[in-house]
Amino acid sequence: MVPILDLKREYQELKSEIDAAIQRVLLSGGFVGGPEVAALEEELAAYLGVPQVVSCASGTDALILALRAMGVGPGDEVITTPFTFIATLEAILHVGARPVLVDIEPHTYNLNPALLEGALSPRTKAILPVHLYGQVAPMGEILAFARKHGLLVLEDAAQAIGARYLGEGQAQMAGTLGQAGAFSLYPSKNLGAYGDGGFIATADPALAEEARLLATHGSKVRYQHVRALGYTSRLDALQAAILRVKLPYLEGWNARRRAIASRYSEALKHRLLTPCEMPYAHHIYHQYTVRHPERDRLAAHLQAQGIGSSVHYPLPAHLQPAYRHLAQEGRLPVAEAAAREVLSLPMHPFLEEAQVEAVIKAVLSF
Repeated sequence: MVPILDLKREYQELKSEIDAAIQRVLLSGGFVGGPEVAALEEELAAYLGVPQVVSCASGTDALILALRAMGVGPGDEVITTPFTFIATLEAILHVGARPVLVDIEPHTYNLNPALLEGALSPRTKAILPVHLYGQVAPMGEILAFARKHGLLVLEDAAQAIGARYLGEGQAQMAGTLGQAGAFSLYPSKNLGAYGDGGFIATADPALAEEARLLATHGSKVRYQHVRALGYTSRLDALQAAILRVKLPYLEGWNARRRAIASRYSEALKHRLLTPCEMPYAHHIYHQYTVRHPERDRLAAHLQAQGIGSSVHYPLPAHLQPAYRHLAQEGRLPVAEAAAREVLSLPMHPFLEEAQVEAVIKAVLSF
């Protein structure tokens, strides 16, 4: 069996370091916030090249806190993509704003910047692009449009820690290009905790201070609350300690993902649609997602061969029962077609060469 993800193998590789980190926290008696969380925030900020990182309880919370800290709220509209995990849209609704959906590019599955003009209204406050599967969205065009119209940009970088935008001559980390970036530390991510977690990255100290305030019940000084509506959104010290062990390995893990993706693409490119490497982006392959018109038959064939796969995502947002009011079926045809055809193959840095070859062989035999 070749699983799509193997977190047990990751733990086995780092067992002594992770066990020592957990023991350190248990002996300290400090389990929420504290020096482990502060150190992780500093290390993440240094890795991403930003002045401010604010940790929180999940990637969803990172989106909500960032939107609120940016001043997005009731009456505002936020332009985003329909082809994403639903948390992207949930966050917009949680702050009282309205998601406005534009279709995606067929080759990257990211928001199509050519369609932004048609989605603009007097109520538009922000754009929320998603760096789907670890592929950076076309940020040059998105940022230029935002500057032209005075809009805020929040990047959903939940799947893209370590991905880079190369479009302006100097590589910039995904999640550091707009006013803020929201990241997930869910276990399956390229940098994952052993529970939930997330963080916001920003160069704006006022935005960071507001997000940190909101994450702790609107309080900076204990029992003094300056915001009426805050959250309990804190990262556990145990998770921070585990993530501090993993962070130094992230670049190597992402490089291994790219090597596996290159091997897949070379072998499979004539048999199905493989991921596209864009000249403006350094893809880190959170998912290696192919496309085939008989996706469900292919998935069943792989399962019979002992090869794991998954569909990210089987329904675009506007075809979800709770979100059908956002757009009629047929209005976002590229996203709808992608949802019918995408399939993610096994992808993690601990795949052995024999496993990679088994995946290739199974796909080619379809």
